[in-house]
Amino acid sequence: MVTASARHILVDTEEQCLTLKSQIESGSDFAEVAKEHSNCPSKMQGGALGSFGKGQMVQEFEEVVFNAELNKVQGPVKTQFGYHLVEVTKRTD
Repeated sequence: MVTASARHILVDTEEQCLTLKSQIESGSDFAEVAKEHSNCPSKMQGGALGSFGKGQMVQEFEEVVFNAELNKVQGPVKTQFGYHLVEVTKRTD
């Protein structure tokens, strides 16, 4: 079974998502930005979601996680929950 590990930052607006992505790409630490800005309880772990398989996350999120380049910030990804920045940290085939 294909699994992945990822971390994310969840915010309410695309604009906020883009601003945070710019901060991370300019050198801010993903985990610190997640702790400060994310609306998800995972912010306490720096946005880490742990390991999960296909079918466990909403479709829009999952499409990014199982296709994105590792360790590169992706997004904004819009889901029913808001806008996400996603970083895939590990994937197994």
